Amino acid sequence: MQISDLPYPDPGVPDARSGPRFLVWLGRGQLGGQLKSFCWGMLHFSGIAGLPYAVGLGVDAVVDREPKRLLLVGALLLVIGVAISVGDAMLHRTAVTNWITAAARVQQLLARKTAELGSALTRRVAAGEVVAVSTGDVEKIGWFVEAVSRFLAAVFSVVLVCVGLLFFAPELGVVVAIGVPLIALASLPLLPRATRRADVQREKAGKATELASDTVAGLRVLRGIGGEELFLGRYREASQEVRKAAVRSARMWALISAIQVVLPGALMITVVWYGATLVSQGSIGVGELVAAFSAVATLLYPLRHFEEIAMAYSFSRPSAKRAARVLSLTRTEAAEAPARSEPVKAPAPGGDLYDPQTGLLAPAGRFTAVVCGDPDLAGRLAERLGGHPMDEAPASDAGAEAGTGTTADTAGAPSVLLGGVGLDELELDTARALVLVQDKDPVLLSGTLRELFDVPASGAVESAAALGAAQCADVLDALLQSAPDGVKDAMDARITERGRSLSGGQRQRLALARSLVTDPEVLVLDEPTSAVDSHTEARIADGIAALRTGRTTVVLASSPLLLDRADRVVLIDAGTVAAVGTHRELLHREPRYRAVVTRETDEEQRLGGLERTELTEALTEIEESA
Repeated sequence: MQISDLPYPDPGVPDARSGPRFLVWLGRGQLGGQLKSFCWGMLHFSGIAGLPYAVGLGVDAVVDREPKRLLLVGALLLVIGVAISVGDAMLHRTAVTNWITAAARVQQLLARKTAELGSALTRRVAAGEVVAVSTGDVEKIGWFVEAVSRFLAAVFSVVLVCVGLLFFAPELGVVVAIGVPLIALASLPLLPRATRRADVQREKAGKATELASDTVAGLRVLRGIGGEELFLGRYREASQEVRKAAVRSARMWALISAIQVVLPGALMITVVWYGATLVSQGSIGVGELVAAFSAVATLLYPLRHFEEIAMAYSFSRPSAKRAARVLSLTRTEAAEAPARSEPVKAPAPGGDLYDPQTGLLAPAGRFTAVVCGDPDLAGRLAERLGGHPMDEAPASDAGAEAGTGTTADTAGAPSVLLGGVGLDELELDTARALVLVQDKDPVLLSGTLRELFDVPASGAVESAAALGAAQCADVLDALLQSAPDGVKDAMDARITERGRSLSGGQRQRLALARSLVTDPEVLVLDEPTSAVDSHTEARIADGIAALRTGRTTVVLASSPLLLDRADRVVLIDAGTVAAVGTHRELLHREPRYRAVVTRETDEEQRLGGLERTELTEALTEIEESA
């Protein structure tokens, strides 16, 4: 895999049982790239390993006054120089390729998992954690994958130098062969502490980032209540904690680096002192001493890769653990369903939408409104209707750290049926195409309005019709006024990140228009008009009803303006269907419905009930007297 070939056609199925297993899986997936990098690394490090012996041969040729041999040594040094240069350039090229392709594979896996789980992902893992995994952790994982081939090549060169010295200068070769492993292993006892400090730094940095994001998102509100200085002080404290943690982590890594400098220096001094003694005794020649000294000096370079692989693994192991935890999440019921040899076919158009858990039935081609007294229940019901079987509480901080969350899922709950076919039994892409769910806080990505509406759709609904039904005329005018002078069409106006330049009602209407453009067989809307005024809400309700004629539409809301325009209204109480009828019928005969829609208190319900009783008795007397 080359960088130009990215993204992967299929990133594969990861081994997410643990962090180390995930790293091994990544390495197996890039054996070709690792082999190329290792071969170029062997060429590079072999040149480095052969350099001391060539220098020693040259010194011996000068001492023995043999010009021809010195000329041959010069040619050998030229070949070694070319090998070092070419090997280094290609090693860097292939290693960086391994880094980028590994990071890209992990990002594709995370993106696929996010699309699979949808909003259920952030209930099991904090949103900040997902962002951290897909950014910083991905780079650390790629770093380890890149460092492996360089480390193996460095090990090869170290072994080659030590073995060569044992034959070239046995007395000094024994000293080097004993000293090099000690240097390589000297830092291992410090690595766990260094890793823990790095994890503390990352945790504090993540909290500071979340605090900064929350502050930026709520800046308008903070200014309104005069809370800017308060949150600025909190972020200042958090950033100082990050700084202290970073300094503590850097001290430990500085100690490890110092060991990697001091110990090789001590070995070099030992070799020079012992070698000089052997030369004075006549046991070895000057060329052998120079070769041994040069060998120890050149070993400093490959030994750095021992420190690098230790650092890379220390940083990447917790990162891989976090990535594996996210990638191991599954759609609960889909994971428990028995394997099928063939995918289930999509139901024929025109089927009813039915939820066996609550008893909710949305007839095909009808506008159904659902009223829930609990807003959280409404959100979970919307997700169930979209094919998300999980009903979970957000993961606690402790659970997130340990890899488990506080979960109250409905693992045994039956799947929502569309035309008699369970949505969880369908392929994920098929289920998403049939049922579209717009939650109460939809996201607008940055880009032009035209790009916002460039979504998979049936083609039956034009952007203009959807924008009109969602009452977006003022939104288009606002976007066009704020656009650069050269922009003449509002569809070419740009939307800032998450639509922050727009009001909440404007964002909500644009998101509704985007959902209407897709024209799915079933459209589920969760509080689509909660941020608009009553006049606009009434027009939007008429627009939805007109544009979705003949299509199944489910709206979870408690607004009388929306409910009055629905073909049928369903009241959900205590998790099950409590009443079905039109808005006016339920207002008249169902106190629980009236309490949710009109916000009546218990006392108001009692007084209203007495008034209706008195009115009924009066009407009865009039009928009897007549």
